Amino acid sequence: MEKVEILVVGCNPEILAVILRLINANEQWNATGAASYAETIDFLQSGTYSLLLLGAGLAEDEETGLRDFASANFPDLKIVDHFGGGSGLLFAEIYQALT
Repeated sequence: MEKVEILVVGCNPEILAVILRLINANEQWNATGAASYAETIDFLQSGTYSLLLLGAGLAEDEETGLRDFASANFPDLKIVDHFGGGSGLLFAEIYQALT
């Protein structure tokens, strides 16, 4: 079975590392981390992702820009806001978006 590719955006390196570790613990998922707007655009253009998980730290205009860019260029890409909380909430957000 092919892994689901997830691009995680988060500006706090410590939090981003925890989110990546939690997601990658699921053998069906593969998460890549981006720490900025520009890095996210680069990853989107060079990879194939099923899910874009937006964490904290982006400016409102950057988040809007990412949503607009992703919607225009990758219409099948699911976009999820991650508001924090425990791993159960993170997994629920991902499962809900993928089903």
